[in-house]
Amino acid sequence: MTPPQPSPRRRFLGHCAQWLAAGTALPLATPSLAALPGARHLALDHTHTREQIALVYALGDTFLTPALASLNHFLRDHYSGEVGPMDPQLFDLLHRVQQALGTQQPFEVISGYRSPGTNATLRSTREGGVAKHSLHMDGKAIDVRLPGVPLADLRDAARSLRGGGVGFYPREQFVHIDTGRVRHW
Repeated sequence: MTPPQPSPRRRFLGHCAQWLAAGTALPLATPSLAALPGARHLALDHTHTREQIALVYALGDTFLTPALASLNHFLRDHYSGEVGPMDPQLFDLLHRVQQALGTQQPFEVISGYRSPGTNATLRSTREGGVAKHSLHMDGKAIDVRLPGVPLADLRDAARSLRGGGVGFYPREQFVHIDTGRVRHW
């Protein structure tokens, strides 16, 4: 008698577990990966580089290293090209904001990682609008908007999660979200 064969879903989960254990890159944009229980995904459009990315960055409690590397590169300092490590909790915060708003629209990214040199330059040219010790330099902040979502609604959703700081910049048309201490301005 032939033993029962695992379902296609179980086989796929088994392959994912093997890939993760081996440190192998997962097929991050496959629809089947996004359909797995506990899969968290993001889609981002960068307003300065015109690049786009859509991927699964975590499965359950596991952040996917190849996805994090892709997001780090995508959110690099768009002035200098320097890549910095982004806080994976920031991606979870963005994911939770989308869930709170009931949208899958890609975030439009204005700024992600910022090198200390870029931060100093912007600080000296932006009339005090850039913090000396900006969390952008630590990879813990992002400036975004969501097409079709009023900026005030994006701000309110981010604030309601109490996951960090939220800055509201209606004139510049973005909301700053970070994983620092809970505060708002």
